[in-house]
Amino acid sequence: MGNSKPGDLQDPRTTAPEPPQPDLPVPLNGRNYCGELNIRIDRSGKWFYNGSPIARKVMVSLFASLLMRAKDGAYWLVSPTEMGRIHVEDAPFVITHMSTKNEGEDQIIQFSTNVDIAVTVSEDNPILMKPNPLTGELTPYVVMPGNIDARIERAIYYDLVELGAVMDLGDEEIFGVWSCCSFFPLGSIHGAEQDAEQDTGQDTGA
Repeated sequence: MGNSKPGDLQDPRTTAPEPPQPDLPVPLNGRNYCGELNIRIDRSGKWFYNGSPIARKVMVSLFASLLMRAKDGAYWLVSPTEMGRIHVEDAPFVITHMSTKNEGEDQIIQFSTNVDIAVTVSEDNPILMKPNPLTGELTPYVVMPGNIDARIERAIYYDLVELGAVMDLGDEEIFGVWSCCSFFPLGSIHGAEQDAEQDTGQDTGA
């Protein structure tokens, strides 16, 4: 990033564009609008600047602390003096660690991201199954504070399945997990059985 200070988001080689009126994550309030920043987060959660990986974790953590999401789903870096959009291929964070307390409906699930941000699964920070923007496949995410998505990586998802329970809705049985006295669906029980069969087939080389 050359001689730019961490708080300097705008590329000095460009002139400041005119700020748009809608879909800002927060009002400008005197901040410099930088437009589209040359910062990208790939599917694995790795950050890039000008096409090169940002190797220093402290710098990634700094940028992560500035991350906000607008109502249209776009991600922004917002500092006290500047703000600009960044490109996120999937979700900006990846869940890489899980811990639990208690059991049953009293169970508490806690996640940690690839940049060491902790979150407890609750009604405010739910687990959601939704289409992956790259593959279209139904994928588990947890909603972080600020409506920021964190994708639950496959190994952690399998750990979640081990904690799973079935909720009988009468005409359908839903498979999911409990956390903070709330139930979070992971899919139908039939779908979970199919996933288990496919995983077993892959492990045995079928």
